[in-house]
This record gives sequence, C-alpha cells and structure tokens, in this order.
Amino acid sequence: MPRGRKAKRKFAEAPLAENAQELAHGAAAEKETEAAGRYHFFWQSGSPFSQWHISRYVLNGVEFSCAEQGMMHGKALLFGDTEVAEQILEAKSPRKMKALGRKVRFFDHKVWNKERMRIVYENSVAKFTQNPHLLEALLNTTGQLVEASPSDKIWGIGLVEANARNTPEKFWPGLNLLGQILTRVRDEIRAGDHNDALVENEGP
Repeated sequence: MPRGRKAKRKFAEAPLAENAQELAHGAAAEKETEAAGRYHFFWQSGSPFSQWHISRYVLNGVEFSCAEQGMMHGKALLFGDTEVAEQILEAKSPRKMKALGRKVRFFDHKVWNKERMRIVYENSVAKFTQNPHLLEALLNTTGQLVEASPSDKIWGIGLVEANARNTPEKFWPGLNLLGQILTRVRDEIRAGDHNDALVENEGP
C-alpha cells in the first residue's frame, strides 16, 4: 500500500480513538456511580463493620471486645473445646483470637459451614444493638454491604474495593458472607425486628 494512503488512513482514525477513550471514561464513571448506590464497601479494623473493630458487647452472659472474639469463642464452644474458648476470651488482639480459633479441637468443616453464619449473625446483632454509635453507622449505609478483603474469599469477596468496582458482582471470587449478614441485620433493625435488644443512645 502506498505510504500516502497509509498515512491518510491513520489520520482519519485518530478522532475515532479519541472518541473511544471518551466513551471508556464515561462507562467507567457510570459504573462507579452504579457501584456507589448498590454497594457499601468496607475492610480493615478501622471500619465499624469489621470483625476486628473494637466494640464491646455481651452475648449469652459473656462480654466480648470485638465480633472476632465472639465468633471464635462461639466456634470453640460449638465443638466443645472449652479450653481454647477460655484462651480466646483472654486474648488481647483480634489477630490472636483468630489464630486460636484455628486451633479448635474436634473441628468439623461440615458442622462449621452449617453453623458459622448463625454464630456471626447473633454476634452482629448484639454488637450493633448494644453500641448506638455503631448502629448509627450501620443504618446510614445503603445497598449491599461488601467486605472488600483481597485475602478472604469466604467472609469477604476476595477483591479490594477498586477492583470490585470494575468487576461485575457475579465474577467476584468471594462469598461475602459477612456483608450478607450485616445487610440482613441492618434491614431487620430498620424493620423493627430487634427493638427489644436496642440500647438507648448514650454516645460512643
């Protein structure tokens, strides 16, 4: 093909490439807006929705310092390991609590998979109904709560927020069990299902 014709073709395509770029930016902005309304992403202990966030509450007569402690304590009791359950109560950090939870004896995956959401749900209800400032944060959310943890494909989605916003939900590698539970708790509280458990707002 003659050089002149090739150069002419390249010049003619330049505006099309620019338009394509504008369309891509527009699509990205639209996706960002959609994600902002449909999802509320969270991760790490600084978020009030994290299991590691310090939030004292009482469940079945036992006081916990965070939902991770309540979850792991419930896990230990589920399998009758009272020794590890006591160690979890004595632990000072969520990281240590989680590590102890992995040492629970007589652990059975089938039993845990059946009961895990109930345990986390019960702890979440107690956590938010007994801490007015956390409850306020929960009720101020809209859409599906999503734990954007890149390392957790069970309780989180296995992606950081930036990647999740650019990935259709059906392709998220994680189950987002924690996000599902928190969304349920929020919606139930809004509907008045847990009014008897609510603590009067005394401030943070």
